[in-house]
Amino acid sequence: MTYSALVDDLAALDEKNLRRTRRTLDTPQSAHVTVDGKNYVAFCGNDYLGLASHPELIAAAQSGATQFGVGAGASHLVLGHTRAHENLEQQLAAFVQLPRALLFSTGYMANLGVVTALLNRDDAVFADRLNHASLNDACLLARAQFKRYAHNSLEQLERLLATTKAKRKLIVADAVFSMDGDIAPVPELLALAECYDAWLLLDDAHGFGVLGDGANDKGRGVLEHFNVTHPRIIYMATLGKAAGVFGAFVAGETTLIETLMQRARTYIYTTAMPPLLACAVSKSIELIAAGASLRRQLAENIIQLKQMVTNGLPGGWKLLPSITAIQPLVIGDNRAATDVAEKLAARGVLVPAIRPPTVPQGTARLRISLSAAHSKDDVLLLCDALKACQ
Repeated sequence: MTYSALVDDLAALDEKNLRRTRRTLDTPQSAHVTVDGKNYVAFCGNDYLGLASHPELIAAAQSGATQFGVGAGASHLVLGHTRAHENLEQQLAAFVQLPRALLFSTGYMANLGVVTALLNRDDAVFADRLNHASLNDACLLARAQFKRYAHNSLEQLERLLATTKAKRKLIVADAVFSMDGDIAPVPELLALAECYDAWLLLDDAHGFGVLGDGANDKGRGVLEHFNVTHPRIIYMATLGKAAGVFGAFVAGETTLIETLMQRARTYIYTTAMPPLLACAVSKSIELIAAGASLRRQLAENIIQLKQMVTNGLPGGWKLLPSITAIQPLVIGDNRAATDVAEKLAARGVLVPAIRPPTVPQGTARLRISLSAAHSKDDVLLLCDALKACQ
């Protein structure tokens, strides 16, 4: 066995400044962290409400471990589905106001499970070009016709839908796009799904817990944000971002959930999430529902950043027009993006440099992730550090 080809592949990544590396976190996930022995203000994670180390979640996990042990010990369909999982599924369905919900171990597994369970070679899936990798992989594994449309282009999507002869049709889109931070035009996507007899799968990993309706905000995500619901909607959200724990769920019509239980291989053939985590998520949903003040703090941080950065950026840098916690600062060149990230780290600020293939060529960026746990001084420190990198 030889690894020479792999060595060459790694060298090519180094040449293009595309090799990924890891940092080691020494403290709980938070706005202020210790990484590799050094203290930083972190704008890296997806802990949008600051719940990942919340004492009530820790207490719920401890109580769950006492009641149910640590591991589930089996798949849901064998003997791993505990009362904690059952209660959480019912709670999640009620929270997002859909008939039923089904837990998955990760969002990646949820997307793979849904698309491959519903489609085959006679069907077609229509996907936004900026969708998360998990959705793209799901579309490929389903072996259906895989048709991609330009980012948020309703016109191109409609042309594709109008000309397909597929038996079943599924539109898939991020609800909040993970690298651009913008929100999908959900009402218009749903209208097209109704017109052309398609399902609509929404990956709300970055909207769940964060987005709401403003007036009576519960943080239910993109469906609450647009005040939409429909039997055609297949709703997926993750539980390791704003919810602060781990896992994912799919919610929708009862027939859909029953079908996934019978056909979604990533649900059937894997061990259930530890029940103690289900207990922690249950507490997290309570805090999200009561967390309007956290979402207001997050919104204030977003406004502060946009105002300060827009008024004093180095030439050529572009802050994308996002209203969400994901604030991408496009720099362009791969090496320039990593250089800026290193300069920020030297000033005690962690912001990840995101490069291809995660984003298109020529759009390397700093992906600034804001949290309700950030203070105004934290945001000011970030802005000052960015201006010092000119």
